[in-house]
Amino acid sequence: MKRINLLPAALCLLLTVGLLVGSLLPGQASAADGAAPEKTIVMGTSPDYPPYENVDAAGSGDYVGLDIDIARHIADRLGYKLEISALDFNGLIAALQSHRVDFVMSAMSATEERRKSVDFSDYYYFARNTIVSKKENGFASLDELKGKRIGVQLGSTQEVVASGMKDVEIKKLNKISDLIQEIKTNRIDAAIIEDAVAMGYTDANPDLNFTMLEADSSSDGYAIAFPKGSPLTAQFNEALKEMKADGTLQKLVDKWFPEDREAKSKEGGGGFRLNFAKMEKYIGYLLRGVYVTLLFTLVSALFGFIWGGILSLFKLSRFVVLRGFATVYTSIFRGTPLLLQLMMIYYAVPQLFGYNIPALLAAGLAFGLNSAAYLSETIRGGILAVDKGQREASLALGIPYKTMMISIILPQAVKNILPALVNECVALVKESSLVSVIGVADLMRRASVVQADSFLAFEPLLIAGAIYYVLVLVLTSLARLLERRLRRSD
Repeated sequence: MKRINLLPAALCLLLTVGLLVGSLLPGQASAADGAAPEKTIVMGTSPDYPPYENVDAAGSGDYVGLDIDIARHIADRLGYKLEISALDFNGLIAALQSHRVDFVMSAMSATEERRKSVDFSDYYYFARNTIVSKKENGFASLDELKGKRIGVQLGSTQEVVASGMKDVEIKKLNKISDLIQEIKTNRIDAAIIEDAVAMGYTDANPDLNFTMLEADSSSDGYAIAFPKGSPLTAQFNEALKEMKADGTLQKLVDKWFPEDREAKSKEGGGGFRLNFAKMEKYIGYLLRGVYVTLLFTLVSALFGFIWGGILSLFKLSRFVVLRGFATVYTSIFRGTPLLLQLMMIYYAVPQLFGYNIPALLAAGLAFGLNSAAYLSETIRGGILAVDKGQREASLALGIPYKTMMISIILPQAVKNILPALVNECVALVKESSLVSVIGVADLMRRASVVQADSFLAFEPLLIAGAIYYVLVLVLTSLARLLERRLRRSD
C-alpha cells in the first residue's frame, strides 16, 4: 500500500492552499465571512449593467449603481453588514436556491415565471425598453423589426417582449456588451435594451442610436428577489415603503438617471472607431486580474499534477479496484464539459454538504480534478516510456518501490513529458476565463467589468487578449529554458 501514501497529502495540500487563496482574494463574499456572521447579509448581483450595478473599474474598484445604493441603504437601516457576491445574471436564481446569497438585486423584473422559484419584494423601479441599432437603420417601432434579426439578454424581460413578436429571428446572449458587439458586426439588426443602459452604450459608440418605446403599464417592474419563505422579504418591503415615503428612493433614482433620456435617444454620432484612449484609466484594474489568473493556474496545475500522478500509479497498480477507479474517474472527467463540472461543484456543494465553498476553491477543485484526468494518461505514458531495465535493476538491488518511483522513474518520466505538461499549463491559463461565470475576478471577468463601465464592447477584449498572449509567451519561454537545462544535465 505504499503506492498510495501521497493521496492524503495531495488532498490536504489542495484544501489548505485553496482556502488560503480564497480568503486572501477580494470580491469573493460569502455568508460565512465577516467578523459578525449573524449580522452579515449577502447580495447577489451581476455587476455589468450600469447604471444599476457595475464596478468603478477606473476609480475605487467598488460596486456602484442604483441597486447597490438601495441595497446599502436598506442594509444600514436594518442593521446588517452588506456583502456583495458577483455572478452572471443567469446564475443568480441558482445562487438564491442554493443559499449562496441572501437576496438578489440586479435590475431583475418580478415576472410570474420567476415568482414560481423565488419571492419578490415590492417594485422599486419601472424601466422603459428601447431599440438599439446602427444609426443608418434607426428603427422607430417594434413593427419595423419584422423580418429582422434582433438580440436580447438571456433571462431578461426584453426576452419576453421579443418572444411575443412574429416574423423575427431572436438571438439570446448573456451580456449587453455582447449584443452591442453583434450589432456592430452586423450579425443582428437591432437589440431590445433598457433605456438607461442603451443611452450609455450609444454615447460611447457614436455609430449607434436608440429609440424609446412606449411605456407599458402592464410590464413587470424591478424588485428584490429572495429565497422562498425568506423573512427578509417583509423587512425589505417595510424599508422600501419608508424610502418611498421620505423621498430617499426618488433621490437615488435622480442621482443615477438623467432627465433627458428622450432627447438623447434622437441624437446621432459619427462612424465606427476604436477608442483606446478611454481604456488608459482601466489598465491598472485589468492588470490586477493577472495575479488572480496566475495564482489560480498555479494552484490548479499543482493539484492536477499531484492527483494526476497518483491516478497514473493507480492505473499501473496490480490492484483491480485501483485500476478500475482510475479508469472510471478519467472517463467521467474527460467525458463531461469542464463548465458543467465547475457549476456542479460551486452550486451543489452548499446544498449537499452545507459548506459555502469559496468561488476560487471551487474553481481550483474543478480545474484540478479535470486536469488530473488528462495528466494521468500523460504521466502514465511517461512512466511506461522509461526503460524497463532500470526498474528491474532497481528491484534487483533491493531499492523499495516508493524510492524507485520518486527518485529514479518519475524524474525521467517528467523530463520526457515536459512539453505536454507545459501545454496543459498554457491551456489552464486560457481556460481560466471560465471561472468568471462564478464571479472570480480573473482577467476575463475584469475585461467584462470594463466593458460595462466604459460601454466599449471591443477594446477591453483586445487588451485582455494581448495580456493573455504575453502570459503564454512568458510561460513557454520559461519552459524552453527549463527544457534546455534538463538536457544539459543528462
